[in-house]
Amino acid sequence: MITLLYDGSFEGLFTAIFEVFEYKYKEVEIISEANYHQENIFAEIHEVITQEKKSERVLNKLEENIGKSGINELVKVFLSEEKGYEQLILSAVKQSMQHPTLNILKNYADDDILKISKISKSVSRERHRMTAFVRFEKMQDEVYFAKIDPDFNVLPLIRKHFEGRYQDQKWMIYDLRRNYGILYDLERCDFFYPEEKIDLKKYHDKFHEEEYNYQKLWKRYFFKTNIVERKNLKLHIQHVPKRYWKYLTEKY
Repeated sequence: MITLLYDGSFEGLFTAIFEVFEYKYKEVEIISEANYHQENIFAEIHEVITQEKKSERVLNKLEENIGKSGINELVKVFLSEEKGYEQLILSAVKQSMQHPTLNILKNYADDDILKISKISKSVSRERHRMTAFVRFEKMQDEVYFAKIDPDFNVLPLIRKHFEGRYQDQKWMIYDLRRNYGILYDLERCDFFYPEEKIDLKKYHDKFHEEEYNYQKLWKRYFFKTNIVERKNLKLHIQHVPKRYWKYLTEKY
């Protein structure tokens, strides 16, 4: 067994996949450097240096075989951060190279392809929920700030949605779990990577005065419009799972 270590990036993963074919490796495992724990001192290690050209060659060939929609599915598997996602993607690439005229991602009889489909759907649901449940709060510097903690790394998938929807105000969306976010300054929309995690203990102290008033009004509205006799907690949780309540002003 040969272990290919890569830097954890999407381009790094597809560089590793290119080198599996380049060096004609048979039994391999691909692991990011951050997740690697050396248990076998005799294991053969192949360190991958990310190369955009190698990554692009694999992706271009894949796009010919499975189309852009197929590439998007594999991107979602990558962003899922599920254990062993590298092996699933490698399996899909190998099958696509063996059957270039078929869209192998439709072959649900294959266990790996079925897992890819399920993971892709789960990530898509999380993406949809993030676009629905993100709540912005106005800060003292006039920037609208939102904190999220999704199960999957969906920030890259929701970037275009918010960039197109909120073009007239400055905003930030910060992923608490992964310590990075998106910043829009009225001109550009880019990812940002703070050196330290944002201190949420001091977070509310930086609210704009308008934000306090808004939150009071919003909570009052929900309290006044609530009809106790028609309360259906089971249905409510079905549409708004409890793990998303921490984002919602009316819930805290």
